[in-house]
Amino acid sequence: MTPRFDLIGFATTDMARTLDFYRRLGLDIPAGAETEPHVEVTLPGGLRLAWDDVTMVRSFDPDWTPPTGSPRANLAFRCADPAEVDRWYAELTDAGYHGHLKPWDAFWGQRYAVLHDPDGNGVDLFAPLPTD
Repeated sequence: MTPRFDLIGFATTDMARTLDFYRRLGLDIPAGAETEPHVEVTLPGGLRLAWDDVTMVRSFDPDWTPPTGSPRANLAFRCADPAEVDRWYAELTDAGYHGHLKPWDAFWGQRYAVLHDPDGNGVDLFAPLPTD
């Protein structure tokens, strides 16, 4: 068997706030998960997304330090239409999450916006622009 891409994992400094952010984006994260040191969900299609509390990460890797600088990868969430990009961006920034790039009409034909989750990971919102 060859390795199969199965999971995207993040280390988090605030599990409750991080899970709240992703719940607002529609991920089905079980109630009470914010008290756990490791949380994972299976997305439609089978890919898993996981978060580990940094305290737990350091328990098995005492030399671990969080990355610095800009994120090198972003999670991208497709929205139903351009208005949804604007709505979700406003809802999340109104809730106190960091908006990195306000919604704009990108030259590649999408309404696009970029947020950061509580640990600074990039989260994109996008929807195809009308072709008329």
